[in-house]
Amino acid sequence: MMSLAKRAKNITASPTLAISAKAKEMRKKGVEVINFSAGEPDFDTPAFIKQTAISAIEEGFTKYTPASGINELKEAVIAKLHRDNNLDYSINQVIVSCGAKHSIYNCLQAICNPGDEVIIFSPYWVSYPEMIKLAGAQPIVVNTKEEDGFLPSVSSLASAISKKSKAMIINSPCNPCGCVYPGKLLREISKFALKNNLLVISDEIYEKIIFDSNKHISIASLGEDIKNRTLVINGVSKTYAMTGWRIGYTAGPADIIKAMSNIQSHSTSNPNSIAQKASAEALKCAQGEVSKMVAEFERRRNFIVERLKTFDRISFHKPDGAFYLFLNIGSFFGQRLKARDIKNSVDFADYLLEQGKVAVVPGSAFGADRYIRISFATSIEDLGKGLDRIETAVFKN
Repeated sequence: MMSLAKRAKNITASPTLAISAKAKEMRKKGVEVINFSAGEPDFDTPAFIKQTAISAIEEGFTKYTPASGINELKEAVIAKLHRDNNLDYSINQVIVSCGAKHSIYNCLQAICNPGDEVIIFSPYWVSYPEMIKLAGAQPIVVNTKEEDGFLPSVSSLASAISKKSKAMIINSPCNPCGCVYPGKLLREISKFALKNNLLVISDEIYEKIIFDSNKHISIASLGEDIKNRTLVINGVSKTYAMTGWRIGYTAGPADIIKAMSNIQSHSTSNPNSIAQKASAEALKCAQGEVSKMVAEFERRRNFIVERLKTFDRISFHKPDGAFYLFLNIGSFFGQRLKARDIKNSVDFADYLLEQGKVAVVPGSAFGADRYIRISFATSIEDLGKGLDRIETAVFKN
């Protein structure tokens, strides 16, 4: 048997995709599974965006483009960042990649040397630690608390700093817990990053999906000094229901963007040409469609929160953004549900899938084993049906 590279051996498969695959297999066998694991909007891509793609195909825009993306899309990104985030960039400070995940991957490849350390906050998005390891660096996890709304404290950051610290990743609104970083906290993080010579990777992919009176603030907008040390990551997947189109982008210092472009030119080359055209149109014109989707997400958020309040032995922080709720199920550890011993979040998620026919993601995937992630990117009808099944399987056991 051939030996694998160490970096391949050190990487684990995405648990979110594993759960989805298991649920799909059950559906193939005719089992009705309610999917609370989805990390994508259940809405269709707006019709005028699809029509732009169709027109691009009909007009023959199906060839290679510059590896870092077409200027039309870069200019749309620049206009969006100015309009929405009070940020000004030039063409050479923007790169378009094959999704925001690819953007983060390229960014880490461009800035990390072997042995560097990158700070992330738990609960974190599942791919952060794996992508850091693929870049030869070490993820340094700073834990947050449910009672603090999963927001980090700068005092907790101090213990994570070392001579090897290179960068930190922040994610607001956050997957999996839905927290939104307030301006005061972002200013404190900004001062900390500047004091410790850290780069900041700001993952803002859920920027538009925000509820109540909360507001998204990009840390890069807090001053020229922090802007010069920040890589702003965003894309069209979540905001415009374009997950399969695979378009993300990064704005940041020109030297890092150039390095990312060089890496991309030798790996994927350009993002899909047709999707680039459609994404430019989305960034220019789709704000009314976004408002409708966000209003529906908020309605679903309110529905699931009120329903979960009636369940015993669980707790959660009401999400302020994104479309996930992070549910504390730790009180069931060491218990027996029917014939299943519950020792961790994987056991709990497997039990819900097998007994309740509901797919959720175990919190261990996000560095927080006492939790499960529930996505409310599905209809109110399915939310009600799925919560009924959870109540029967767990609380009427």
